[in-house]
Amino acid sequence: MEQQKPIIGITLGDYNGIGPEVILKALMNKRILEICTPVIYGSQRVFGFYRKALDLKDWTLNNIHSIQQVNHKLTNLISCFDDKSTEVTPGKVTQEAGAGALACLQRATEDLKAGAIHAVVTAPINKHNIQSEAFKFPGHTEYFTDAFEAKESLMFLVSDVLRVGVVTGHIPLGRVRGAVNQDKISQKLALMFASLKNDFGIQKPKIAVLGLNPHAGEDGLLGDEEKTTITPVLEQFKKKGNLVFGPFPADGFFGAAQFKHYDAVLAMYHDQGLIPFKYISFEMGVNYTAGLSAVRTSPDHGTAYDIAGKNIASPTSMLQAIFMAIDVVKNRREMATIV
Repeated sequence: MEQQKPIIGITLGDYNGIGPEVILKALMNKRILEICTPVIYGSQRVFGFYRKALDLKDWTLNNIHSIQQVNHKLTNLISCFDDKSTEVTPGKVTQEAGAGALACLQRATEDLKAGAIHAVVTAPINKHNIQSEAFKFPGHTEYFTDAFEAKESLMFLVSDVLRVGVVTGHIPLGRVRGAVNQDKISQKLALMFASLKNDFGIQKPKIAVLGLNPHAGEDGLLGDEEKTTITPVLEQFKKKGNLVFGPFPADGFFGAAQFKHYDAVLAMYHDQGLIPFKYISFEMGVNYTAGLSAVRTSPDHGTAYDIAGKNIASPTSMLQAIFMAIDVVKNRREMATIV
């Protein structure tokens, strides 16, 4: 029975941010061991520092050298870098913290690729101090897309009340218009439909698609991408029997809470989708990378250096990320038995 529990890897992130704190707080309740086996990819020294700072000294982690030593009855910790001289300074940006975050990410990715863990939950990184020869990506989403050799992936923000994916993710706003084309919209829409079915167990998903321009172009007065680029793709999907609707003006769509009538929303660019998502679901949301052979989730917040080490960070989003990873693993297992 123990072996049926998903083994969930959790990466350290930037150890001067709130990652270690929300990881420890999320895993404090031993009831989580009833539904998964947590394996933290981090550092004994770093977590020793935060256990003391958070007054969790009586709660021990099971230190192991490799995933093969995992204990399904305990929360496990694999140290991924030499931390003898590591200085933890909450709120400070350092190159050492970036290198540590990358080492943990790489070790977890290796185990995920090998099938030794069933999913990975990534704590927040600093997108600047992690940059190196081994990490030349705007963020986790692009890193995992490359690591698992996926042709395309979907940044999918998910909560109990709203699911939002984006056609264009971590690119400058000035490049958005050129990046929104029929092929890209079609790819992202297909990934969203597949994920809703296979990862979230929704047999006949209903998706809303937003326009690119203000007021969805106002019949061409404010731009014609809705007519020339977005609508033709939606018509193709409708012909195949998919429930897809739009393009909707983004402001009115969220302002009137129309999202409640759909299983997911496809936005054209990062802020168009993530601003309303974080307003509606902040601390309850999860960043999910759809379209991968592996399962990867993360909290929907960043390193939050301003509150790091102050024992005030909420673990809610981290907990939701862990729960979602478990659910997706189980849903995929069920779908595999059906197929």
